[in-house]
Amino acid sequence: MDIYSLKNKKLEPVRPKPFKLEKDIQHLVEGNLQVLFGYELVRSEFQIGSYRIDTLCYDKQSSSFVIIEHKKDKNFSVIDQGFSYLSVVLENRSDLILEYQERLGRTLRRKSVDWTQTKVIFVSSSFSVYQKESINFKDLPIELWEIKQYENNTVSLTQHKSQSTTTSVTEISQKGIIGKVTREVKVYTEDETLRYGSDETKELYDSYKNRIIDLGDDIDVKFRKDYVGFKRNKRTFTDIMVSKKFIKIWFNLTKGELDDPKNICRDVSNIGHWGNGDYEIRITDDENFEHILSLIGQSYNRNK
Repeated sequence: MDIYSLKNKKLEPVRPKPFKLEKDIQHLVEGNLQVLFGYELVRSEFQIGSYRIDTLCYDKQSSSFVIIEHKKDKNFSVIDQGFSYLSVVLENRSDLILEYQERLGRTLRRKSVDWTQTKVIFVSSSFSVYQKESINFKDLPIELWEIKQYENNTVSLTQHKSQSTTTSVTEISQKGIIGKVTREVKVYTEDETLRYGSDETKELYDSYKNRIIDLGDDIDVKFRKDYVGFKRNKRTFTDIMVSKKFIKIWFNLTKGELDDPKNICRDVSNIGHWGNGDYEIRITDDENFEHILSLIGQSYNRNK
């Protein structure tokens, strides 16, 4: 990606400023985890088994641990290293929970962690063609993010996404580390998240999804085990769950922030629920379609 500076209506190229060390990438990412990924930092340089993890994080939205590895060169296998890290994490779950509790000072129960959503992220200034091709699976729990810095103090972060929509990582091997990990770790597709929906509720979901995506070009859609999350700049602003007879929508606003003139939303601030935020609505038809979209718009505008 080329970066230009606009001066007097003229574009001038901004030259990249290479990272000198892998530690420079690590310090930049760890110091800005919430901005870049929306994660909590648990521990830097976390020793687990025979591995030393660069950055151990926790994703509150998916209730799962995330491993981030920082690289400066291209001489490593993302598949081999990624699955090795996932394997050692699944074998040492108690160590991660203990580290979380000691570092963040909060209780975390083993059952409250969604281990199926564990993943590995590689952050590097560049990746080889072979590394990019190696992640072309629809359900691979490994992500590649390219980070660059420029002479005008600008930083870019771009994800290299899989080009495959049909090939499953389970087709690689059902044996060894890969087979063991893929039996426990799950990357959900849209069809899998909507597995309990009927034709009617899926159509209702599609109507909302299409209008939500039109709210801006900064929206990212994430498929969880039981619901779909819509993010703006790493911050979830609304979630949708699809069942056989209805859909539920959550608005990521705290109690008192939502302006709902029709008073059709439910206060779930003191009730355990999926999704993010203190407001929930159950929908069976399109009667209040435009009004509900306006409520989603409020959450979108507040979660910048």
